[in-house]
Amino acid sequence: SEACMMSRLGAAIVVGAVLGCGTATAECLKAEKPDQIAEGKLTSSRFTTEAYRLTEQAYILRLRTPACLEGSDEYDKVDKTDTIHVFSLDKAMLKKMRGLVGKAVRVTGSPFGEHTVHHHAPIVMSIGTIEPSAAR
Repeated sequence: SEACMMSRLGAAIVVGAVLGCGTATAECLKAEKPDQIAEGKLTSSRFTTEAYRLTEQAYILRLRTPACLEGSDEYDKVDKTDTIHVFSLDKAMLKKMRGLVGKAVRVTGSPFGEHTVHHHAPIVMSIGTIEPSAAR
């Protein structure tokens, strides 16, 4: 009957919506949570902000697949980006990062949304580990 067809169509739409949401949610990083993982090619770039007469070097992870960010603060809501600004305050980690520029890497750390002139991608991540990756 027509009612049964509409019911099946409705169920298919709900299943599709749930599967679609599940996929999108699984790829999102969680803001301010440790041990979040990202993979891509590590690059080193210089950024100039004329208004502040500021030039900075930053490590940018160019992602294999776009990422999103979920969090409670407004700046922690990022729908989609291909880049993450990765950083560390640890000298040994910085040395390791310099040695991996241009290579595919896997990082773990705590991400948050860009919110100052010193942040150079929609997602910023304080990293705890960086390792070469088989990803291209």
